[in-house]
Amino acid sequence: MKARIFVTLKDGVLDPQGQAIEGALAALGFDGIASVRQGKLFEIELADARDAEARLNDMCAKLLANTVIEDFRVELVA
Repeated sequence: MKARIFVTLKDGVLDPQGQAIEGALAALGFDGIASVRQGKLFEIELADARDAEARLNDMCAKLLANTVIEDFRVELVA
């Protein structure tokens, strides 16, 4: 069983790295960008698919995401 976990900053949390990327894109001539938010992607392969979504959510809550300032989304791939 494979899964993808997307971790992003919650709305309202400042994203200095996203702002730096936005500025760099503008400096490279890419216009029309309203904003950029950056995040993290984890790809995890589980040996056992039993309770996969619950276990992945637990992994996020305990280690992969700082749930005070970040949201996460689990996507089961296969």
